[in-house]
Amino acid sequence: MTIKTKNCQPGHFYAVGVGPGAPDLITLRAAGLIESADTVIVPRSELAGESLALLTIRDLIDEQEVIEHVYPMKRDSSRTRSCWAEVAAEVAARVSAGLAVVQVTIGDPMVYSTSSYLLESLVDLLPAECIHVVPGISAFQATASVLGEPLTLQEDRLNIMPATDMDAVARALECCETLVLYKVGPRLRQLGALLESRNLLDRARLACYVEQQGREAIFRNFRDALADDSHGYMSTVVVRLGRRSWEQTPSMGKVV
Repeated sequence: MTIKTKNCQPGHFYAVGVGPGAPDLITLRAAGLIESADTVIVPRSELAGESLALLTIRDLIDEQEVIEHVYPMKRDSSRTRSCWAEVAAEVAARVSAGLAVVQVTIGDPMVYSTSSYLLESLVDLLPAECIHVVPGISAFQATASVLGEPLTLQEDRLNIMPATDMDAVARALECCETLVLYKVGPRLRQLGALLESRNLLDRARLACYVEQQGREAIFRNFRDALADDSHGYMSTVVVRLGRRSWEQTPSMGKVV
């Protein structure tokens, strides 16, 4: 079987997810678009020494123009949107000149991604038919695969949220069967205290830098994870709270 990959169209923009950081988890479509682009924009946090997205796609880069965009890592919506509005203007100028532009992002462009800010600005600068989004494997999917534990079955509710507000996390523990937490790093001990108070430590797993060679760390015993608070920003916690079977779900009645 021959699988044909898609190439970029001149005068179009593509927000492309490249997965959790392993080059062989880049989709065929993403690879084809990156290789055929005129310009590739790679994001880099101002706190990072190098772009993980660029490291992930480096074997796909040949003669493309590569623009490394350094973005702020602060909870400042105005500064963040201003920063990405500048990138959007650069993208729009290139697309209007007939170039094919790709912005790559770790994970998926629509899940806690820098691409969302860029897309927000581009909708006012480019025709909708010239803007495309290509999905990628998200950290929570990669984490579940590494752990080998299903996130959902039957009527289970899956909640995905940042661990930035422990009161919100506490409420979430009451209304789902599986809770996935991003941005855990600096709040690990707070989260541990909350889970211990709910007798849930044995139901929690921590995965750091999943699928990133030489950096991946998996903690099936959450108590072991709590012994070290330097796990980093790219940490995902999965809390398996239980199961909600079909029999437990109230009937919605007949559909007429």
